[in-house]
Amino acid sequence: MKEDKETVRHLPLSEATYCILLSLGEPLHGYGIMQKVEAGSGGAVRIGPGTLYGALTTMEKEKLITRFDEVERRKRYVLTEKGRRVLAAELARLHMLIRLGDTVLSIPPSQTKAKTGGEKTF
Repeated sequence: MKEDKETVRHLPLSEATYCILLSLGEPLHGYGIMQKVEAGSGGAVRIGPGTLYGALTTMEKEKLITRFDEVERRKRYVLTEKGRRVLAAELARLHMLIRLGDTVLSIPPSQTKAKTGGEKTF
């Protein structure tokens, strides 16, 4: 995928921004975003209110997200088409880094078994 300069200028995304954008495939308010990010990451990523609302303000100004509606002072946000392009470009960038790491760290299976006594485990 060839990205345009406007898309690429947002990269790389911070972990918080990446996770927030991922969560906004459906309209969510701030607390819902925090819950979805934590649940979606298996608890590995937690975003506090200060980080979240600062990021939402920035992403809204950059037109990566837009306000969907506001009900009882709860603003719900959703990903824009531009936000979707930036998210896709970041995902492609991360895939490239993973492929690079796999290439650099690859060990032939026969050597792995000889050194570890069996299959690789986590």
